Amino acid sequence: MRALSIGATGMEAQQLNVEVISNNIANSSTNGFKASRAEFQDLLYQNMRTVGSASSDTGTIVPSGLEVGLGVMPAATYRINTQGNISVTNNTLDLAVNGRGYFQVQLPDGTTAYTRDGALQLNQSGQIVTADGYQILPSITVPTTATAVTVNASGQVVATISGQTAQQTLGQLQMANFINPVGLEAMGNNLLKQTDASGSPTTANPGTSGFGTIIQGSIETSNVDIVSEVTNLITAQRAYEMNSKVITAADQMMTTANQVKN
Repeated sequence: MRALSIGATGMEAQQLNVEVISNNIANSSTNGFKASRAEFQDLLYQNMRTVGSASSDTGTIVPSGLEVGLGVMPAATYRINTQGNISVTNNTLDLAVNGRGYFQVQLPDGTTAYTRDGALQLNQSGQIVTADGYQILPSITVPTTATAVTVNASGQVVATISGQTAQQTLGQLQMANFINPVGLEAMGNNLLKQTDASGSPTTANPGTSGFGTIIQGSIETSNVDIVSEVTNLITAQRAYEMNSKVITAADQMMTTANQVKN
């Protein structure tokens, strides 16, 4: 009986759906986090009567066939790259991206990762780094004599130096953008990495056409909509229950068939 295996694929699919939703809810307070949704595809079909086949020697065509689907399978987890809310923190090195683009992060192995998390800090050398100590690219160093640091909307970093009237330009932040940001692979720790699906990055200063601007003293929060996620969770739970009832019904039908006596 196909219904047993079909119901099982449905339960597995909804289990994955709940796992994706639970990850979204768990990261509702994660800086720059982008919610994901699970996408599914139907499995192969058994053609018991092929649509469009001839039903007679005179060329009569069958208008509709007889196909039985074999269930469902997960196809992808799609990252929803909508803008998160901007939360004001008044912290000097909290930088929110308002629009498209990612901060570039240099990993210990020399490769580049990408993030929307702008909760930045200074390391022991005065370089601007992430919470894990990874340098932001291009590298910018704040001198120990700086009394204030300002990052404007276009990513230019300037500092007020003790004993100097004129401000000193420290460097220029650059953003990276991708033709298909959904194709970036999540690494954890709020980092993403380039893949063949994402395409190669295009870099430019914030505020350039197609790139967002920088808001200093603010953080982009998660774009998770808790109300929508809870609604999706209830829907997934009900779908899981219905698939379990399909298995129960199929089992009862097989039991009935086994009890038939000649």
